[in-house]
This record gives sequence, structure tokens and C-alpha cells, in this order.
Amino acid sequence: MTTTADAAPRLENPSARLHDASIRGFASDNYSGVHPEVLAALAAANEGHQVSYGEDDYTARLQGLMEDHFGAGIECFPVFNGTGANVLSLQSLLPRWGAVVCASTAHINMDENGAPERIGGIKLLHVPTPDGKLTPELIDREAWGWGDEHRAQPLAVSITQTTELGTCYTPEEVRAIADHAHTKGMKLHMDGARLANAAAHLDVPLRAFTRDAGVDILSFGGTKNGLLYGEVVVALNPEAAHGLKFLRKMNMQLASKMRFLSAQFIALLEGDLWLRSASHANAMAARLRAAVDTIEGVEPTQKTESNGVFAVLPAGIADRLRESFRFYDWDEAAREVRWMCSFDTSEDDVDAFVAAIRRELAAHAGTEAG
Repeated sequence: MTTTADAAPRLENPSARLHDASIRGFASDNYSGVHPEVLAALAAANEGHQVSYGEDDYTARLQGLMEDHFGAGIECFPVFNGTGANVLSLQSLLPRWGAVVCASTAHINMDENGAPERIGGIKLLHVPTPDGKLTPELIDREAWGWGDEHRAQPLAVSITQTTELGTCYTPEEVRAIADHAHTKGMKLHMDGARLANAAAHLDVPLRAFTRDAGVDILSFGGTKNGLLYGEVVVALNPEAAHGLKFLRKMNMQLASKMRFLSAQFIALLEGDLWLRSASHANAMAARLRAAVDTIEGVEPTQKTESNGVFAVLPAGIADRLRESFRFYDWDEAAREVRWMCSFDTSEDDVDAFVAAIRRELAAHAGTEAG
């Protein structure tokens, strides 16, 4: 008797690679693979049985490591992804009628398909910023109307570190925002998808611009820094966050085999892997920025303070470059592009990309002259 399973086609080599590993790009730090030390940690965590839903030895160890970095009395909740971490964090800060002030460029506003509003039921009050960073003055453009039943109540602020434009808040800037928000009865959330890159740029401990600066709750990113998947919601001020244990399950972010989320963060945080990887990505972006600063026709648009470079290119150049190196348009109408570096971006990768930029611009100049 032939079963369905017997009839199914099989690969001659089930472990065969399905992609060309030599192809490199600058589209996103999500494009990179998993750091070998993280893969090793996953393999080690894979032996034997562990209690599910977070009652495992790895998640307990992660709680201790987070306290090492952020101080005693915090609570951490591993989740699957950044959007889930942000929605969960914001829900825990707010009543049903609460609203969040954020930058117009914020990931929660631009890149999460309305999840905070549709899934979280949270109104976003977004403010235009030139560099992705909020200030107390910018927050006040939307922080008003308390007690007005016709207006969603602005009860939290969300900032991103580093920002979606690659810029970085200093500890003093975060503290000014936190103090301003708290004075108005608002709470402060930080989207830390690239938190490690910020620490590497600032050369300060993680807590210096988070807990010590007055942040109430943090979405701590790992995926963009060499993990397979996963983020951690860190309640830096547990009194400000309510119901995280229940909200995580309601938001479909509770992993049954949580040890594999936690094991990755242990590999990241137990030593200095988090800092090594982020510092390298930042250094590659700095190398790229230094090179394009010398190329006529490339116009950088933001400071390079993490692992991203933003620039405007002449018409048609981006599409021709993308035939060899993938990257995204940031503002297509303005011809602004974004180039991201990762923990595994090499100097040769950067130099090859710079050489391609020079070639395309030279060809463009020749065409214009002709």
C-alpha cells in the first residue's frame, strides 16, 4: 500500500542550501543569518526535556541576565517578534481610551500594518520630525486634551532607539523626554529593535539610556543583532505596566518552547556578543558612510549613528545598483535610499558596494555628458 507520505517527492539532499550564500545586500539587518554562537546555544538547549511556557531553566537564567544589565526588580517577557513586543508593551501601559505620542517615522506608525491600533486598540498620535527623534516640544504638539471625552487621551510616549532614520538619542535626551512625559502623567516606551547599536554608538551600558534615564518599558530587540528570531519585553518599571502575563498570551506571543527564545538571548547577553555584533555593524556603516562622503552625486541625508546610511541618489542609479545589491528606497519621491549593515557585513562587502556606486555614477555622468 502506498501512503501519501510515501508518494510525496523528496529532495535528494534534504539539507541542501536553496540560496546562493555569496550574494550580499544592504537592504536590512534582518537579511543576515544567525550568529554561529547563537546557533550553538540553540543546539545546546535542544537536548532533553524542559518545562514549557517559560517555566524552564533558560528563561529563569535570562531573567537574571536582564537584571545584570538593567538592575534588580525588572520583569522580562520573551516574545516572537518586534511588532508583538511593541503592541504588548503599549497595551500594558494604557487603559482602553489611552493614546500614544510617537514620531511619524516610528515603526509602530509606518511599518506594523496598523497592529497597535487594530490589534492593540491604541490610538497613535504621530508627530513629524526631521531626524526621527522626539523632543519635549514635539511631544506637546499632541500631548493635550486630557479630560476631553472627544479625544483619545495621550497617556504614553513611544521613542525608538536607534531611530528609524539611524539617529541615536543620548541618555540626556531620553531623560528629558521621560521627565517631561512623567510630569504630564504619561509613561515612556522605548522600541529598542536596535538597542545594542545605540549602546555601541554611545559607549555606555544598556541601562544608561533606558532604566536610568526613566524609560518605563522596553522592547529589547534581538532579531536584528544575530538572533534567529525573538525580542524581549522588559518592564523596567513594573508598577507602570499591567497584565503583561495575560496580554502576552492574548496577543499570541507566548511561546510554548520558550527555552529556545531565552537560550538565544543568553548567548547574546551572557558575554559581549550583543556588543561585538552591534559594534561591527556600526563600524561597517561608518566605513560605508566615509566612502560615500567622497563620492560626488551621493547626498547623505542623516547622521550615521548606528548601522544605517541614508542618502539621495541621482535618478535611475538605485535601480541599476539593485541589479547587484539589494536595498530599499526610503523616500522614493525624493530618491532617498537606506543602506543597512549587519553583524556579518564584511569590509569586502562594503568596498564592493562602494565600487559599484562609483561605476554607476561614472556611467551616469558619461551618459549626461553625451
